[in-house]
Amino acid sequence: MWGNGTRGNKVLRIHFTDRDLARVHVARTPDPLWETLLGLNQLTAPRRTVPVFADWRQRARATLVEEGLLGPARLLSDLAPASADYWPDFLTPAESADGLEAGLAALRATPRQRMTAELARTARSRRLPQWARALATGERQRVEEVVAAFRSVHRAIIGPDWTSVATTTEADRALRTRALRDGGVHGLLHSLRPVMDWRPPVLYVRYPKDRDLHLAGRGLRLVPSHFCWHTPISLADPALPPVLVHPIEHPVSREPVAARAHPSQALPRLLGRTRARVLAGLGAAATTGELARRLGISAASASEHVSALREAGLACSRRTGAHVVHVLTPLGVALLRGAPSPTGSIVSAS
Repeated sequence: MWGNGTRGNKVLRIHFTDRDLARVHVARTPDPLWETLLGLNQLTAPRRTVPVFADWRQRARATLVEEGLLGPARLLSDLAPASADYWPDFLTPAESADGLEAGLAALRATPRQRMTAELARTARSRRLPQWARALATGERQRVEEVVAAFRSVHRAIIGPDWTSVATTTEADRALRTRALRDGGVHGLLHSLRPVMDWRPPVLYVRYPKDRDLHLAGRGLRLVPSHFCWHTPISLADPALPPVLVHPIEHPVSREPVAARAHPSQALPRLLGRTRARVLAGLGAAATTGELARRLGISAASASEHVSALREAGLACSRRTGAHVVHVLTPLGVALLRGAPSPTGSIVSAS
């Protein structure tokens, strides 16, 4: 894959055909392998310290030391360092869209010829450690070490914050779904500004190098990423299924979900007919004005209740253009499944 190590006014030009426009889709869930590598990037690149990740970085570093995982973390960082322009594509197989174990199984099954070619390409741009030579030959022990490193690092520093990862990426997905609903695929692609600029039939993407990618009817998988920052990333091999991992907007608050009030302490604030209806009304993303009209309440009341839901970790808000759009977090969605109806009273699941 092409990493995000280089800055500058370079552009990836993604060329669409009519068939491609019909096959654009947004990933359903965060991708665990991409998030693991990009999380390590945030952890190991001091020059790119991002305030929104400050608390996570502190916790993650302490965890890696306490659990004796500096070696596995370094192994993955050697293969996909934050400063590099190129990472081997086999590290992020398409199968990881179905979860960590599915992705690791696909990585383990990488053909030896492909692994050798991609690591040879890596070695042309930077020096690899001695152990990577054995990996390049497809030596099973080395492959299993990479798989084990992914699993242990993800478990230690990515998994515990998966609620935050899922919340931010789901909020972005809701915005893209809304843009698709209101403006079709063109609206969806236009909504990716400012890191991308849709000028049909080409999507211009801020990128570490000048490059053209012709989709040729295969479509494009968009992957919102919690840990991706500033520059989108794609696979380097144009023959692989096209994917574009892109950064998302993070909440203004830098406080992680795990540090907020526990839901059991915040939920009493939600009791009451109107607030329950607001929770249900956010089953579909909405602005404050849209929510107020949907429920027949004042904009001020809608804003107050959304704020309370946000403080409880049940909703989050994102700015898109001139509007602020509110969506439920995964916790809010889980509560909604057995809670209120937008037009009626609270109904409990038995």
